[in-house]
Amino acid sequence: MTRPSYRRQRRIFARALQFAALVGAAFGAVAGGVVLHPPLLGMGLGALSGAVDAAALMATIGCSEIFLPRTRFGRALRRAPLVLVLAAKVVVYLPVAAAVLVCELGPRAAALVAGPETAQEFARQIQSGPPPGLSFAIVGMAVYFILLLRQSTLLMGECSAGGIALGDYRRPRAEERFFLFIDIVGSTPVTERLGPLPVHAYLDGIFQLASDPVDEHDGDVYQYVGDEMVITWTVANGRAGARPLACLFAIEAALARAAPEFEREFGTVPRMRAALHAGTVVTGEVGGSRRAIVFHGDVMNATSRMENLTRTLGHPFLVSEEARARMDGAESYAFTDLGPQELRGKQAPVRVYAVASTAA
Repeated sequence: MTRPSYRRQRRIFARALQFAALVGAAFGAVAGGVVLHPPLLGMGLGALSGAVDAAALMATIGCSEIFLPRTRFGRALRRAPLVLVLAAKVVVYLPVAAAVLVCELGPRAAALVAGPETAQEFARQIQSGPPPGLSFAIVGMAVYFILLLRQSTLLMGECSAGGIALGDYRRPRAEERFFLFIDIVGSTPVTERLGPLPVHAYLDGIFQLASDPVDEHDGDVYQYVGDEMVITWTVANGRAGARPLACLFAIEAALARAAPEFEREFGTVPRMRAALHAGTVVTGEVGGSRRAIVFHGDVMNATSRMENLTRTLGHPFLVSEEARARMDGAESYAFTDLGPQELRGKQAPVRVYAVASTAA
C-alpha cells in the first residue's frame, strides 16, 4: 500500500553476501584441497572460486528473497501456499544456479590470480574430478536450504532466528530494552460488521505496512497478539534519534497514506493507541519442540498497563519517564506531562507523558 523502505534490507543483503562468500570459500577450500594438486594452492584457489560462485548465487537469490516481499507482487505472493511458493522458487532459482556454474565465474577469478598456465593445469584436474552433475546437485541442495532458512527466519523473526542460531541467549541475561505496544483501534467493530476473515486481512494489511517503518528504524517485532503488536529495541540500538518514537510516527504516517485504500476495502480507517516504556528485562531462549526468545520482567506488564491508560487519559500515545530519559533526540517531539500514574500491579506510580510529533 505504500512504497517500502530498503535501508535495513540493504544491510541484510550485504550480510547475506558476506555469509555466502564465507561458506563458499570454506567449501571451495575443502574441495580444492582434495581435488587439486598441490593441495595448499588448490585450497587457496578453491576458496576464491567458491566464494565468487556463492556470492554470485546469493546476489541473485538473496536480492529476490530480501527485496521482493516488500513489493506489491511479493505481498500478493505471500497469499499462496508455502509449499507452492517454495516449489516455484526452486524451479526459478535452479536455472540461475546452473548459469552460475556454466559461466564459471569462480574458476575465471581463480585463473586471473593463478595465471594462465596454472589455470590450465587446474582445469585439467577439475575435468578428471567429480562429474558436473554432482556439483549441480550440491548447488541445488544449497538453494533449497537457503529458501528453508529464509522462511524459518521470517516465521521466527530476525531477532529470534539470529539469536537462536548464534546461541546468544542460551544463558539468560539482563538487558536494557525499549518496548512499544501498539493497539489497533476499532478492530472489534470491523469483526462484527465484516466477519473474522476480512478482519484478518485488515490486520494483516496494517501489520505489513508497519513492518517497513519497524525495519527502517532497526526495531524487532517481538510478537503479534490479536490486534496488537509489540516492538522492541535494545536501549543501545534504540537510543539514537529516539528510534522508538520515530518508528511510531512513521507507522502512523504510513497508515494515514493508506487510509483511502482501507476505506474502500474495509469501510474504515485504522487508528492506533500506543505506549512506550523502557527498563531491564531478562532475555532468554525457552521451549522444547519450538524454541523462542522471550523477555521476562516488570517492564512488559507496565507497558501493557500504560497502553490501557490511553483509554482513560484520552491521549493515544504515551511515553514513560524511563523511556524518555533513555532516548537521544526526544526533544524533537512534543510532550505533555500527565504526572505520576498508578498502574495496576505496580506499587510505585510511573510518570507518564503524552507525545505527539512536531508536525501534529
